[in-house]
Amino acid sequence: MAKYLESLDVVFAALSDPSRRAVVQRLGAGPVSVGELARDLPMTLPSFMKHLRVLEDSGLIRTVKTGRVRQCTLERDRFVLIDGWLAAQRRIWEDRTDRLEQFLLETTESTDES
Repeated sequence: MAKYLESLDVVFAALSDPSRRAVVQRLGAGPVSVGELARDLPMTLPSFMKHLRVLEDSGLIRTVKTGRVRQCTLERDRFVLIDGWLAAQRRIWEDRTDRLEQFLLETTESTDES
């Protein structure tokens, strides 16, 4: 469980930056070269490379160098981790709102009978 939570922390930390989210969003359309990705963001290439390293270290993207071009690809399987966590949170909150709804219905019914 600790490893799962640690992995989740790393993924959410990587996604906490708007530039990195923009990269992930762009890669959702398909693989792109580092140069093409960097061109869309207002920062120097060394700064951009640090962002890519964070995304790669988190497992959200993969980069492969072919000749002189480094291609970036989204690691879609890594998003299963986020989806699983969000689904668990959704179930928790749905259960809570269901209980609240039930309580309110019972309270309303008991006050109507009085």
